[in-house]
Amino acid sequence: MSKRDLKKYLSELSKEQLEDQLIALYDKFSDVKVYYDFAFHPNEDKLIREAKFKISNEYFPVRGKKPKMRRSVAQKFIKHFRTLGVDVFLVADLMLYNLEIAQTLSAEKPIKQEVFYKSMLSSFQQAVAFLIEHGILSDFHDRVVAVKEETVTQNWFNQYDFTAVTERLEY
Repeated sequence: MSKRDLKKYLSELSKEQLEDQLIALYDKFSDVKVYYDFAFHPNEDKLIREAKFKISNEYFPVRGKKPKMRRSVAQKFIKHFRTLGVDVFLVADLMLYNLEIAQTLSAEKPIKQEVFYKSMLSSFQQAVAFLIEHGILSDFHDRVVAVKEETVTQNWFNQYDFTAVTERLEY
């Protein structure tokens, strides 16, 4: 069904029929419920705090297990928050937090898996692209540079790739 057909169909419905359809969608599809819950109670700070806790738990598990270090956990939150329309400053903060917490773990105990460093580079590139896209790079420039500097300090094998990304940002 095209958007035009949908508009025509909806215009033919009464207010009560529209309400019934929205309630049915709310009950049937969790994405609709999440959207309306966020639309009416956009407690962005709480959502970000919970996301940061879950991301940090990937690197520093509460229950003393071995860190899983899954980049996908942070990526799911970032994608979800972008879909909901969470403030871009909060999303950017979360993107950089993911990198910073991973570097904290890496500083404590060196990580041998090359895929970890490659995924962190990918996260870094995505974060910088997001900051540029939304015109907020200047607000986060110091943190971006700090992430790059930490790769040099920790002697990551792909530190030059991080440096290359930040060199393109110089004004």
